Amino acid sequence: MTRLSTGDFDYDANGQFYARQRRTDPRIAALVHAALGSALTVLNVGAGAGSYEPADRHVIAIEPSAAMRAQRPTHLVPAIHGVAENLPLDDRSVDAAMATLTVHQWGDLEKGLGELVRVTRGPIIVLTFDGDALDRLWLGEYAPELFAVERRRYPAIDRIYAGLGGGCEVRPVPIPLDCADGFSEAFYGRPEQFLDPAVRKSQSAWGFVAPTVEERAVAALAADLASGAWDARFGHLRTQPWFEGAVRLIARP
Repeated sequence: MTRLSTGDFDYDANGQFYARQRRTDPRIAALVHAALGSALTVLNVGAGAGSYEPADRHVIAIEPSAAMRAQRPTHLVPAIHGVAENLPLDDRSVDAAMATLTVHQWGDLEKGLGELVRVTRGPIIVLTFDGDALDRLWLGEYAPELFAVERRRYPAIDRIYAGLGGGCEVRPVPIPLDCADGFSEAFYGRPEQFLDPAVRKSQSAWGFVAPTVEERAVAALAADLASGAWDARFGHLRTQPWFEGAVRLIARP
């Protein structure tokens, strides 16, 4: 029997800020929705609070965390309690499937991807991070332990590509300066946001480093912002309209 795990991060205990901080960014959503093509039925695995679900298609949402299911807005379909590795669907029963910023939570990546392939007739979309590109964000200089954790958590792009059967398009996703989705790279030009505990609570990586690491990183960043040292090195990012970091869109047609 497959255990209905919420992954390596306890969202039931720590996910209360996600719906507020991790909102759909319309520009990223446009890329995801375009990759879904003309699909009428869309499976969203690791659906969380519903970010990036298309409003103009029939969506089946799968999410193991009760806390995340409870945060889904009322205009979205309720999510089914389930996991990627054991989807409660027949073979080739949906037109398309999507998994956004979730594959690093799966206990068995290959089994989960195999399940997506099994139940999907058409496009499969995976939005994830490339661990090899995390160093593009300046935050790693303040919290190198954070990025060390993330590199271990994010599966290699080649593994996802192979797990979907190959033939995928892999492309970087440009992050807008005013990105609405509160993952780390969204604040590349708004460093003050990292001083807000609610922002950090909505980024699961902080849950994997010691409190002393978080305190040290926040204190160092606060000091550099106050002294102007951050702006002397990275101030150009405050007006840079896009940032190409580690976010990747993997699309199987």
